[in-house]
Amino acid sequence: MHVMDWIFKPWPWYITGPLIASVMGLLLFFGRTFGMSSNLRTFCAIGGAGKYSSFFNLRWRDYLWSLTLVLGSVIGGYIAVTFLSDGSISTINPTTISELNDLGFSNVGHSLVPDEFYGLKAVTSFKGLSLLIIGGLLVGFGTRYAGGCTSGHAITGLSSLQKPSLIAVIGFFLGGLITVNFILPYIV
Repeated sequence: MHVMDWIFKPWPWYITGPLIASVMGLLLFFGRTFGMSSNLRTFCAIGGAGKYSSFFNLRWRDYLWSLTLVLGSVIGGYIAVTFLSDGSISTINPTTISELNDLGFSNVGHSLVPDEFYGLKAVTSFKGLSLLIIGGLLVGFGTRYAGGCTSGHAITGLSSLQKPSLIAVIGFFLGGLITVNFILPYIV
């Protein structure tokens, strides 16, 4: 296989898994944690939110290293989409396509996210804007209540064998299953 062909195809688990494990090993060795939600706290502290809430009173300069995670995610995402992507969308099970079509989704499997939730028409409607605001508040509350986000608990917490992270990850999966199977049909 040609090297460029290998770069433009999704990497298999036996490549990406050890890469993630290596990064986690380095972070744990240096006493650091991985997670995206903690960066929001750092951004708020930089912006002066500590004047309004003691939660944001922290020495944000000590957390500047973690902002490289955000910068790396943005730059890496741009590079991946612009230079390393062949433009294909993930294959979706035909049963899932049928079920989503029955729920009213029209372009299943042809775009990364459904226009019914993320298209300009949906975002500017009262229902769509309400769903985004309520969902954002629930995610923000859940992240704070759980003591971290999905990436923080699932990657850092589980790799360092933290029982609260295992409980949180089980909760994330159960919440996703309940939402998709019981709540989504009523939202759409």
